[in-house]
Amino acid sequence: MARLTLANALKPLKDHDKPFKELFSHGSLSIEIYHPDRVDHQQPHSRDEIYVIASGSGYFINGDSREPFEPGEILFAPAGVVHRFEDFTDDFATWVFFYGPEGGEVA
Repeated sequence: MARLTLANALKPLKDHDKPFKELFSHGSLSIEIYHPDRVDHQQPHSRDEIYVIASGSGYFINGDSREPFEPGEILFAPAGVVHRFEDFTDDFATWVFFYGPEGGEVA
């Protein structure tokens, strides 16, 4: 595995047709970088996920909740729950960690 720095992670997105790219996987773990352009179009995912905000700020919608976020923050989105980022700065980028079984882990 190459070093997963923010600069190294963002480089492949310049020639990629999507705002995300998987960078590493092992077992049920998948690590991506996500850098949307102005609007977050993502749909609910089939597995649980953790976001670690690498840069930028804005608001995170998670189910019925809308909360501000900032660099260094850790956010959790359970499998199947509607979530997205809104009103984020141009430099917004986040690490995404998908893990566990389809449908999410039992609470």
